[in-house]
Amino acid sequence: MMSTQKDASITSTQTFSGHRFVLVTGPSGGGRSTAVNALEDIGFEAIDNIPLSLLPRLLEGPPRGRSMALGLDVRNRDFSTDALIALIDDFSANPDVEVDVLYLDCSPEVLVRRYSETRRRHPLAPQESPTHGITREIDLLVPIRARANLLIDTTELSPHDLRSEIETWFDKRTTQRLAVSVQSFSYKRGIPRGVDMILDCRFLRNPHWDPALRNENGQSAAVADYIGQDERYAEFFDRVLGLVIMLLPAYAQEGKSHLSIALGCTGGQHRSVAVAEKLANALAASGWQVSKRHRELERSGVKTSASGES
Repeated sequence: MMSTQKDASITSTQTFSGHRFVLVTGPSGGGRSTAVNALEDIGFEAIDNIPLSLLPRLLEGPPRGRSMALGLDVRNRDFSTDALIALIDDFSANPDVEVDVLYLDCSPEVLVRRYSETRRRHPLAPQESPTHGITREIDLLVPIRARANLLIDTTELSPHDLRSEIETWFDKRTTQRLAVSVQSFSYKRGIPRGVDMILDCRFLRNPHWDPALRNENGQSAAVADYIGQDERYAEFFDRVLGLVIMLLPAYAQEGKSHLSIALGCTGGQHRSVAVAEKLANALAASGWQVSKRHRELERSGVKTSASGES
């Protein structure tokens, strides 16, 4: 499973009568066109490369009755990072709008290979090697990536695999199970927006004060063991896992398709990461569809482990 969830639940409310949008973005060559086409095939009204300045006009008049998939990238005529972030914020603040931001990530090496295979010019480096354009675009999109509700890493996905991922997250006709996302975050950088459940791990023993562990993260066995030695840890984790396991069937029965759980600590590097890892693995072992993401580690460029999924 190559997808990881961030910051907000994927839209699933059946009674919502307003405008629904999925904004599809990411680096050129990451699979945006495939994703937009897949969303169109499952019933979305799809528009690719619409100018950002025209997007507010989609709110004019009554809701269309169908969710809209909007493909956005640097080729859009008036694209800018600030403009897209402002648009996301405006849509998110509007009670008549439900918006999800789908970011299609991909490793630079694979993007270079894809451009080499197609012999296309990169939109940010038309007279240079695609490598230069890929580097510029990834840097440009960092703030937008941080705002994504759903991140799908297409590095190892074929177009068929990507379509399957899109259907898993967005096709309510075929989605049978509740999907759970577990993420870690730093309170210093702010609480993620739109998550369903937030748990504070700052009371646990902090590996930051151990010089040998300070530069490690919660994916390390040594860090996890250090935190696990806190006498409160076992009871805390068991109670959290029990609560989540109790609630998931109830949410599924209510028709909810996704539950987002965020665990925070001071720096988002040790305690919240370790607990998120253990919780995601435990839920996956219990048969739930689970994805995980570590917000602060990704911002620091740390490679995180793949999602656990049953």
